Amino acid sequence: MQTVFYTHLEDLLLVRRGKVRDMYDVGDAYLLVSTDRISAFDSVMPNPIEGKGRLLNLISAFWFRQTEDLVPNHLLSISVAEFPPICSRYKDVLRERSMLVRKTRPLRFECIVRGYLAGSGWAEYQMTGSVCGKRLRSGLREADKLEEPVFTPSTKAEHGHDVNISFADMEDALGSEVAHKVRDVSIQIYARGAAIAQEKGIIIADTKMEFGFDGDQLLLIDELMTPDSSRFWPADRYEPGRPQTSFDKQFLRDYLLSSGWDKNPPAPHLPDEIVRRTSERYQEAYSRLVS
Repeated sequence: MQTVFYTHLEDLLLVRRGKVRDMYDVGDAYLLVSTDRISAFDSVMPNPIEGKGRLLNLISAFWFRQTEDLVPNHLLSISVAEFPPICSRYKDVLRERSMLVRKTRPLRFECIVRGYLAGSGWAEYQMTGSVCGKRLRSGLREADKLEEPVFTPSTKAEHGHDVNISFADMEDALGSEVAHKVRDVSIQIYARGAAIAQEKGIIIADTKMEFGFDGDQLLLIDELMTPDSSRFWPADRYEPGRPQTSFDKQFLRDYLLSSGWDKNPPAPHLPDEIVRRTSERYQEAYSRLVS
């Protein structure tokens, strides 16, 4: 399997290089390429996770198909044969790790839905009893399932950390109609995905998604319910009151926290064992969900 850390598609116009995905303008559409880069604590690790980009791309495509009746999405094709001719010389790089998508005007918010109390939500709850301004009942433990999914948006930062905001802040920025539509459909997508994953032995504890406009049409964009944008827990090992075993990159975060790294660039080189075990978690998430 070919490892792709950075893409250099010389005939194509590189629009943006994110932490994981590279975006190219191919005329009437964008080409999104999922690389094998992995990030944690806002830093890209210096060595890749082989095959990760392919798995992320295929998982997103799976979820886009599963939720397209809830809201339209930006996916046009993941088949290299259907890409513009200018892409053909790069077919070996692009196969299964890229998608042709509609051009949109992205909303500058991360739309996060939490079904369980974990991560920054758990940290905030311990201090305030709330998550992004939403009061929760007292006595909850780490990883407890919430009575109903909670929508907790954040600003989408180009650099540095995203900042959690209240729904009222989002409503002020987008207007009531758009904000309510985004919130409602985000919760619907999470509920659909959580139910499908549960049948396959995975708990989706939380996830983040993004939206954009193509003209007046709201579209689901970017990636969807991947191990990079979600917390995936094995259902048969779920036990509230403690941190959970995961199929996502929490394993990598835990290693980095134990390594003594101060979270400031440059990120440390990852040992082969950590790379291998991280790759295995992505592969298991894909195998359970898609294959």
